[in-house]
Amino acid sequence: MEKGSMIGLIVTLIGVFASVVMHGIDPVFLFMEFGSIIVVLLGSLGATMQAFPFEATQNIGKVIGKCMKGGAEHSAAETIAQIVDMTTKARAEGLLALEAASKEIEEPFLKKGVQLAVDGTDADALKKTLNAEIHAMKERHKVGALWLEKCGTFAPTFGILGAVFGLIATMGNLSQPELVGEGIAGAFVATFWGVFLANGLFLPWSAKLKKISADEVSHMQLVVEGIMGIQSGTSPRVVEAILSSHIPPSQRVAEAA
Repeated sequence: MEKGSMIGLIVTLIGVFASVVMHGIDPVFLFMEFGSIIVVLLGSLGATMQAFPFEATQNIGKVIGKCMKGGAEHSAAETIAQIVDMTTKARAEGLLALEAASKEIEEPFLKKGVQLAVDGTDADALKKTLNAEIHAMKERHKVGALWLEKCGTFAPTFGILGAVFGLIATMGNLSQPELVGEGIAGAFVATFWGVFLANGLFLPWSAKLKKISADEVSHMQLVVEGIMGIQSGTSPRVVEAILSSHIPPSQRVAEAA
């Protein structure tokens, strides 16, 4: 699990359930209200499923896994150095000299770009192909992030619905005053779960996926500029200067060190 996700989840759980205990509430009580949990989980899940094609729901497990594990780790400095080396080699020996080197590239997107350049793909076609892949990835991530965001929007509403059910049941027991207090407490458990799941899980996951997507897009755009520089025979020094603009000055110093 990615450090931010792990620590954030732990802090959230501690903050919420420590407060529960400090208010004199038995945490077990919250988990024993199965009716409240069911209406929030199944209600928000069902509503979200209606809002998206079923394929999006089928892939949501992978999406949540990506949120928890974090995105692929890329070192911009290493990628730039790799591209500059290939630019130098291509300038001296021609693009075909990169054919052997391309087989050793581990990053799939960079490898694909170099291979297309070596194959003599037209510059416009090469750029369109790589940008199309970036766009497709953005759309996949967008659907996943929006799915989680919508689920986070629906959960509190179904929490309120669960509270209404609990209050209706409680009003039916007015002839037994000893049950009224417990009934009201149980009614608000659904509201708790709706708000907690939305703000403690679904919405943070959505925000995390958007950040992961933005980072990956930024790195892929850096690669596209590098590939275009290799293909056009641009000076390695110019390529390095252009690509380094993608890195914040403080990070450039840190990574260069």
